[in-house]
Amino acid sequence: MLKTGKFAALAILGALAINPAFAEDKSAALVNGVSIPQARIDLRVKAAASQGQADSPELRKAIRDDMINLEVMAQEAVKAGLDKNADVVQQVELAKQSVLVGAFVQDYAKNHPISEDQLKQEYDKLKTKLGNKEYNARHILVETEAEAKDIIAQLGKKAKFEKLAAKSKDTGSATQGGSLGWAVPGNFVPEFANALLNLKKGEYTKAPVQSQFGWHIIKLDDTRDLKVPPFEEVKPQLQQRLQQQSIKKAIDELRAKAKIE
Repeated sequence: MLKTGKFAALAILGALAINPAFAEDKSAALVNGVSIPQARIDLRVKAAASQGQADSPELRKAIRDDMINLEVMAQEAVKAGLDKNADVVQQVELAKQSVLVGAFVQDYAKNHPISEDQLKQEYDKLKTKLGNKEYNARHILVETEAEAKDIIAQLGKKAKFEKLAAKSKDTGSATQGGSLGWAVPGNFVPEFANALLNLKKGEYTKAPVQSQFGWHIIKLDDTRDLKVPPFEEVKPQLQQRLQQQSIKKAIDELRAKAKIE
C-alpha cells in the first residue's frame, strides 16, 4: 500500500508557489481547478522505482490518488491560512532548500566524477597506511603516570594483565581483560601505535605511554599478516569517500567566497 509519508518532501514542493513553466505541462488531474502536472506524477513514479517498486498502472493510479489527496489537503490548509503560519513558512523554505541542495550535490558529482586513477591512488594510500600486519593488543588506561607505574610494578611481580585491566578507564576493553581485538596500528593514536610497534609477542610496555586519553600500559598478544581486500571490493567505498571529500571541498570554497555577517 502507498503511504503518504514516503513522498512528503515532494508534496511540500508541490505546494510551493506555482511556476509558470508548469502551466503548459500535461495535466494528470484537476482538483478544484488546480492542475496536478503529469511531470509531478512521473517524478513520484521515478522515486518509487528507485525504492524497488515496479512501474505499473496500479502504482501510477495509487500515486495519482495520493497526489489528489495531498492537493485536497493542501488547498484546505491554505483556506485555513496555515500557509501563513510562521513555522509552516519556514518548513516549506527548508524543504525547498533541501531539494535544491540535493540537486546541487547530484549536479556537482555528475560534473566532477572521480577517475579510476584517483581511486587506485587512494587504494594504494590505504594499503600503505594499513601496512602488512595487524596486531592483537591489550591495554590498561589510567589517569596518572604514578598509577601506570604502579601497575607496571605489579606486572613485574607476575600480576595478571587481564585482572589489572579491570582498573582501566577504558570501560569497553576493561571487561575484556583490556583486549582491543585485532587492529592495524593506524587505528590508534601515534603515541600508542609507536609503542605497540616496538613490542614483541607477549611483551608489555615497561614505561607508561601517554596519549590524549591518559596513561597506557600496552601488551601485545599476537600479530598476523594483514589481508587487504582487493581493489574492486573496496572501490565503491573509495568512490563514496572521495566524492564526499570533493563535495566538502566545494562547500568550503563556496563558504570562503560568501559574504557571511
